[in-house]
Amino acid sequence: MSLEQRVDILVVGAGFAGLAAVAKILAADPAADVTVIERASDVGGTWRDNTYPGCACDVPTSLYSFSFAPSPEWSHTFARQPELFAYLKSVVERLGLQRRIITDCELRSATWDSSISRWSVQTSKGATSARVLVAATGALSTPKIPDVPGIDAFSGTVFHSATWNHEHDLTGERVAVIGTGASAVQFVPEIVDRAQRLTVFQRTPAWVIPRLDRTIGRLERTLYKRIPAAHRAVRGIIYGYREAYVTVLADNPWMLPAVKVFAKANLKRQVKNPATRAALTPDYAPGCKRLLLSNDWLRTLDRPDVDLVTSGLTSVTENGVVDASGRNHEVDTIIFATGFTPTEPPVSHLLRGSDGRTLAERWGGSPQAHLGTTVAGFPNLFLMYGPNTNLGHSSIVYMLESQANYVVSALAEMKARSAVAVEVDESAQRQHNSWVDSALDGTVWNAGGCSSWYLDANGRNSTMWPTYTFRFRNKTREFDVSNYRIVPDTLESDSPESDHEVVSA
Repeated sequence: MSLEQRVDILVVGAGFAGLAAVAKILAADPAADVTVIERASDVGGTWRDNTYPGCACDVPTSLYSFSFAPSPEWSHTFARQPELFAYLKSVVERLGLQRRIITDCELRSATWDSSISRWSVQTSKGATSARVLVAATGALSTPKIPDVPGIDAFSGTVFHSATWNHEHDLTGERVAVIGTGASAVQFVPEIVDRAQRLTVFQRTPAWVIPRLDRTIGRLERTLYKRIPAAHRAVRGIIYGYREAYVTVLADNPWMLPAVKVFAKANLKRQVKNPATRAALTPDYAPGCKRLLLSNDWLRTLDRPDVDLVTSGLTSVTENGVVDASGRNHEVDTIIFATGFTPTEPPVSHLLRGSDGRTLAERWGGSPQAHLGTTVAGFPNLFLMYGPNTNLGHSSIVYMLESQANYVVSALAEMKARSAVAVEVDESAQRQHNSWVDSALDGTVWNAGGCSSWYLDANGRNSTMWPTYTFRFRNKTREFDVSNYRIVPDTLESDSPESDHEVVSA
């Protein structure tokens, strides 16, 4: 499929977010002119790219999947990466989305042209013009590699967990792992038996609780296939108990000590070395940083062939890594498990609004949007997985479907009003974010005593949704047109010189 010079709706990204958007748009209007561009050679987003050993979902898969495309074929309650990747590809095939998607097509820039009320878009496969732009590039799409002095002089192998080097054999090697977050807890136990020695650099310990994973047997899968209502019921039950987490994390933080007791007992059971156990004990409330799910991470760090370094990485030499105490640890391979840049998504540097500034410039280091989806000064732009839509308890897929519903409602409203553009009022955006900030104040994500990736460069929590996900669903169920400025279509709308009258909804 080639990129047309003029499209109606352009979706950027073909991961969970982009597929949710295009699927919902086409479900509402099968004749809609929707084009999806994807910079990689296949769909799948983070579940295409992250192929490190042990990569798996940390939300129950029956919930971490589209409600409109259930699968009774999951082999585990927490699906592994290959299954999730295959699932997303199957959704594309099942819904016939292949003809809408242009792969190996990277967004270079997108600029709002007020004279014609359209987005002027540059890609690696040429230019196009779009009436509506849906940025579905995700929050976890670009790996973050710290600028460590001496890294260029290292004679061994270096890669990030999100771009795993499968051609490199770790057997018998001395391996340094930088980071102890959600990816490290999955791949470190998988590679420890191959490596001669592991040196794990921990900046801050995390609270770890067991992952209650189990194999889904053939009988259960057959039940879900023959009685879909049973599968939907399981999804509903899981959704309900995951929502209950908010009761602790946000509404009743006084209950967190009970979680700490449980997590400490789990730590004591798996780590026998008192010094290691002390180093792995956080000094902040559970949930302030992402709670990690693992059944073997802690006991792996207690092994005699694993060194846990808590003094921090300061530099890299030709043959090793140097900690803050000055000790050089000789290693053959360095693996960065340092996460991504959710509070400064790369796409924000590519989008220019009506005043000529990029989204990153407008945000100034602190992303803000109305309902995590629209931004003042950026007409006809819809963000998927935008500011303050991340979760600490449930499935982001539920949030993405909610946003997709909102986009569909916005498109319908634009059609009903013959509008060529909609733009959220600055005051509405400010009011929403003021409520978000206030709601986050007493939550563990803000008041748990840690410094996490949820906080942006200005110290604001621009990442987390502060309450139950059904409240977000309710807020995004219908397009709140009263909070928007409408640019109506006119007879002169096709002329570049025409000025569109802006009216209040």
